[in-house]
Amino acid sequence: MANTKPDFPAIRACIFDLDGLLINTEDIITTSINGLLAKYDRPPMTRAIRAQLMGIANSSNSDAFHGWARLPISREQWARESKEEFRRNFPNCAPLPGAETLITTLSRAFSSSAAAARPTTTSTGEGAGAKDNKQKIKLALASGTTAQNYALKTSLSPETQKLLGFFPPEHRVLGFFPPEHRGSGHRGKPAPDIYQVALQTLNATAEASGEEPILPGECLVFEDSVVGVEAGRRAGMRVVWVPHPDMVVEYRGREERVLAGRTGMVEIGDGEGQLGEVDDGWAEMTHSLEHFDYAKFGIHVGV
Repeated sequence: MANTKPDFPAIRACIFDLDGLLINTEDIITTSINGLLAKYDRPPMTRAIRAQLMGIANSSNSDAFHGWARLPISREQWARESKEEFRRNFPNCAPLPGAETLITTLSRAFSSSAAAARPTTTSTGEGAGAKDNKQKIKLALASGTTAQNYALKTSLSPETQKLLGFFPPEHRVLGFFPPEHRGSGHRGKPAPDIYQVALQTLNATAEASGEEPILPGECLVFEDSVVGVEAGRRAGMRVVWVPHPDMVVEYRGREERVLAGRTGMVEIGDGEGQLGEVDDGWAEMTHSLEHFDYAKFGIHVGV
């Protein structure tokens, strides 16, 4: 794990991926796909193909998947059947270990940033007192899942509903396009677009409250996928990588390149935001959300 540089600013905002990080969607997707593969006498997905697909929009109908699966049906039929499986199974999503505690704690936490502590102006034009200057950590969600699938994933489980209820609707950024669709609007990860838009939503709220704008380097991205880590790095943000166990095995020995955003897993072109350097301290890996070190990032969790 890379050491955080002491001159980093304190974190003022935390931006979260959703699937495979906060809720167990990746395992539900695997179960759904493997059931369909068995229907057509195809073997279950390997760990390697799972790692290759995680975090990429529409990956279960991608060239990589179909090149591996070699299904006896058309892509169109596969898309229809897999969509139906996901529709049936997504309501069974549940929070992953540590997610509820982390989000609940962050929702009550404050930043030690000098910018966050800067006096604001009250409605009477007077400076606010020191107690009022404490600014809470801002939370946003940045997920490639569509609004329709988000509704399915939150439709049944009270635990999932409670967890995601900590993210205000205006700070939920959903449904970005795959990165190759450059003319379709915002691109998906590993392009930085989704994290840049999430920051824009947070700064709209900060501006309305008279707070200083949040800078990219004051944002902490939480991600489980390799392309998600790269997206956060390209957005100029710090990143915590919480990989699925399959990812841990597949990327063993390459963790530092993942944290730098330099795996080249999906090409999006040069000049697309800030890429990191190996062991530069901007990103780190942890195996669970249960082990987050708040103080390390300038986050106060006390009263």
